Amino acid sequence: MKLFGFLPIGPRDIIDLILVATLLYYFIKFIKGTKATPIFVGLTVFFIISFVARWLDLKAFSWIMSSILAVWVVAFVIVFQPEIRNALARIGRQRPIKFFLKVEETPVIEEIVDAVRKMSESKIGALILIQRGIGLKDIIDTGVCIDARVNSSLLRTIFFPDTALHDGAVVINGDTIVAAACVLPLSENPTLSGRYGLRHRAALGIAEQSDAFCIVVSEETGTISFAYKSKLVTKIDVNILRRTMESIFKE
Repeated sequence: MKLFGFLPIGPRDIIDLILVATLLYYFIKFIKGTKATPIFVGLTVFFIISFVARWLDLKAFSWIMSSILAVWVVAFVIVFQPEIRNALARIGRQRPIKFFLKVEETPVIEEIVDAVRKMSESKIGALILIQRGIGLKDIIDTGVCIDARVNSSLLRTIFFPDTALHDGAVVINGDTIVAAACVLPLSENPTLSGRYGLRHRAALGIAEQSDAFCIVVSEETGTISFAYKSKLVTKIDVNILRRTMESIFKE
């Protein structure tokens, strides 16, 4: 079999192309919505130019491009360090890996649920954003870096009234509180009732633009809500919240 009439292609080449295409698809999906996206596009253009130069046998230009490509891998690792780290962490959290390596599941859900329950009882307003497949770097950059392990006491301290970081959202990635006081986009859904405040509108806004799971605790009533996949579910108890999170994070 020949590609374009002159390039011979065998079964191994087809498998190779499928694997590369799959890898690129998931990598682009992972960085979509982050500042790494335009950087990746720029690097792709650079690689295409280098390929064309070699194909046209432009010796001087190809030599320059080859010299630059010598540091390609190093530059790639430096530029995409956060994305690579998060991707490797997600791979390590997969069930088959955990089974063979006996990696213990961290009680992240229980820590979050405990914090939400206590803040609900005390009527402390909270907005907790849990990152999933789509990166939230643009959101994280609007807040203050925390980089601490998820902990119920820390979450309640962050949202305690009159503290410097209580306004805005906390972003959690894996078992880490990445940032606090982050600004979320507000939903412009015309069907959203006027009785919902900024926290609920912000939760629905980010749920409309990403696959993140966002928890809201009302400061006025102490009621618990969550937004996910462009839907806002209100007035739930902590048991429903726990079961929902366990179900979603098994996907």
